[in-house]
Amino acid sequence: MLKSSNKVETNIYELEISIDAETFETAIQKAFNKQRKNITLPGFRKGKAPRSMVERMYGEGVFYEDALEIAYPDAVEAAIEEAGLTIVDTPYDLDVTEIGKNGVEMKLKVTVKPEVKLGKYKGLKASKMSTKVSADEVKAELTRLQDQNSRMISVDDRAAKKGDTAVIDYEGFVDGVPFDGGKDENHNLELGSNSFIPGFEDQIVGHNIGEEFDINVKFPEDYQKDLAGKDAIFKIKLSDIRIKETPELDDEFAKDVSEFDTLADLKKDIKNHLEGHKKEDAEAKLADDLIMQVADNIKAEIPEVMFKNEAENMLNDFAYRLQGQGLDIDTYMKYTGSDKDKLIESYMEPAKTQVKIQLALEAIIEAEKIEASEEDINTEFETIAKEYDMEVDQIKKLLSVDTVAVQIKNRKAVDLVKENAVITEEKTAAEKKAATKKATAEKKPAAKKTTTAKDSEDKPAAKKATAKKTAASKDTEKKPAAKKTTKAKE
Repeated sequence: MLKSSNKVETNIYELEISIDAETFETAIQKAFNKQRKNITLPGFRKGKAPRSMVERMYGEGVFYEDALEIAYPDAVEAAIEEAGLTIVDTPYDLDVTEIGKNGVEMKLKVTVKPEVKLGKYKGLKASKMSTKVSADEVKAELTRLQDQNSRMISVDDRAAKKGDTAVIDYEGFVDGVPFDGGKDENHNLELGSNSFIPGFEDQIVGHNIGEEFDINVKFPEDYQKDLAGKDAIFKIKLSDIRIKETPELDDEFAKDVSEFDTLADLKKDIKNHLEGHKKEDAEAKLADDLIMQVADNIKAEIPEVMFKNEAENMLNDFAYRLQGQGLDIDTYMKYTGSDKDKLIESYMEPAKTQVKIQLALEAIIEAEKIEASEEDINTEFETIAKEYDMEVDQIKKLLSVDTVAVQIKNRKAVDLVKENAVITEEKTAAEKKAATKKATAEKKPAAKKTTTAKDSEDKPAAKKATAKKTAASKDTEKKPAAKKTTKAKE
């Protein structure tokens, strides 16, 4: 039972726990029963000595340590629950202050989940990727289908040229001696791919099927140590020249590669699929952007152990994926020259992000009182079962109700943030280009016009000004005469 719970540091509590005499006695008996088959005492057959005789021979506390190991987990779990704590790591600093037939008194420390102060999570701003599919994207997918359904055909009426696939037998020599890895037969080499030593492919160009010839090359200075910088001769036999034959993009092509009868219908289907993928990607990225903002807005003193534990979880997931590829983590570390500590360190940054996100989601769930109903949970089990083509009962054996409930509540929290966000739609590259072009055109100054008689007629203000100017000119013509009169009087 819990005797006391005291916060001693940030996120650290010290618990004082007692195990009563009856509970500890039960644990002692279990410890004895577990070991008795290996106990031998004079006068007793192996495993038949009574507990009282064993304790008399070896001491009253002979089974205390094993009994404590048996009673400890339940006692600590009950105490943590009674204290209302959510721990994030294994209890530590165990100090057994009293142990005997009267029970156990002990102290230990636990690291708890931090208090989280939720920052802004409504009214956040984010942009959503455009889900429009361009004609170029549809064309690229059609090209991929063309390439996927192309075939290689032989050509025997000309010499090899770049872009061809040459089928060759070759053997390499350095100083007249063949070297390891320098020989192969029926090797398919695309001329111009630069997949061989510089100059190798160029010297095949111009040769015809059936020809045997030598190629002189020099290994690069950064090649493997025993060949780096050395001159080599390769003996070549060109056995075939092949080119890729790509099917025409027409209705027949559509029938061959799909369920559609026309190329137009195939293009439409491709566009729909691309839009679907874009919508999924856009929604996922939008959710990530918004939740990262929420995570960055929280205030919490997060224990370092939470980051380390998450990094270890990520490493375990990676190891599991390696097993699916027929590898194990120890072999991977051997070949990459890494170790567990280095791998955990490499996961620390993404682990920190993931921990902050989960704490942010939990804070939203608590603030908004988000729940996962029984109907929600049943629907989720059915969805998962359908996705993996399994029976619901099978899924329920693999996933607990609590795990599914957490997934549902997290999703509802993300949806709430999205529903209350200010979201702008991003433009596609083509749309941005068009908008820029339009803006540039609107900013250009209007060309100056030469005023014509017709323009003057269309502009009353200008006409008035011209009329005034003309009147002024007439007055000026009369003024000299007045001036002459004045001079005469003078």
